[in-house]
Amino acid sequence: MKTEELILAIETSCDETSAAVIRGGTDIVSNVVSSQMESHKRFGGVVPEVASRHHVEQITLIVEQAMKDAKVSFSDLDAVAVTEGPGLVGALLIGVNAAKAIAFAQGLPLIGVHHIAGHIYANQLVQPLTYPLLALVVSGGHTELVHMEKEGSFTIIGQTRDDAVGEAYDKVARTLGLPYPGGPHIDRLAAAGEATISFPRAWLESDSYDFSFSGLKSAVINTLHNYKQRGEEAKIEDVAASFQQSVIEVLVGKTKRAVEELEVKQLLLAGGVAANKGLRAALEEEFSTSVELIIPPLELCTDNAAMIGAAASSKWKQRLFSGYDLNGNPGLSLM
Repeated sequence: MKTEELILAIETSCDETSAAVIRGGTDIVSNVVSSQMESHKRFGGVVPEVASRHHVEQITLIVEQAMKDAKVSFSDLDAVAVTEGPGLVGALLIGVNAAKAIAFAQGLPLIGVHHIAGHIYANQLVQPLTYPLLALVVSGGHTELVHMEKEGSFTIIGQTRDDAVGEAYDKVARTLGLPYPGGPHIDRLAAAGEATISFPRAWLESDSYDFSFSGLKSAVINTLHNYKQRGEEAKIEDVAASFQQSVIEVLVGKTKRAVEELEVKQLLLAGGVAANKGLRAALEEEFSTSVELIIPPLELCTDNAAMIGAAASSKWKQRLFSGYDLNGNPGLSLM
């Protein structure tokens, strides 16, 4: 069995069409991403039907570009991997069917990959993973603490009970009149403001690793409404800074407790919100000496196929292949 397998990976779970060629689960040979952000911006969020249409238009071109950039042919490949779920079902189906067609035509093994596993394994493209480890997953639809005792083993020890971090950012941004996606805009404003407003921190039960950001989101909206009713204008930089401080304090606080109680060797940051500069800085400050912290570069935080190829490498080694009945699964469980 080859030790440095070559995998073509495809990602179409939401609004990025991406294809990559990954060698040995650690080496990015190519990684092409086509974003639909401009198409969805005017709607204030991702429109599933529009996303699917763009994937149909782009998937063949993106796969061809990834193969061209990697300077490989289909005969050089050892497997084809694709995001199986979770995600938008119409978007997932485009990638799944493209991967199945390529795998069937070329006689290659097919590997279905969990989207969040991909975000976690994006860190493997930075440096080798050491187990046991803990991953803080923060994205538009997910806020989770995932414990991995060994390769390919996932235990969700904490998750959001309502809004995920990314959802809270987008809803608060919309209330502030900021364009979609709201996260980067709030992060930028927060850096220029001061946390002068006391927003709540939802710690939940003392032994819980779960998260809740719905109350915080509502508190921000109510505060802005109160300003408006008094005929006053809120300084949005300070609102953004106060909101972000509350989010980061809870994320870092619960993560710190989990790192100490589980005695992990590594802490990974994963997901689209991992691009948040305030969160990255807070984690680096808190965990500078207590545990090895891995934070992926910005281009590996948002959805991309390279992370899917990295996660697929673990399955390839174990011969955990999918059949041609593989389907898009929007509610796919990580465990």
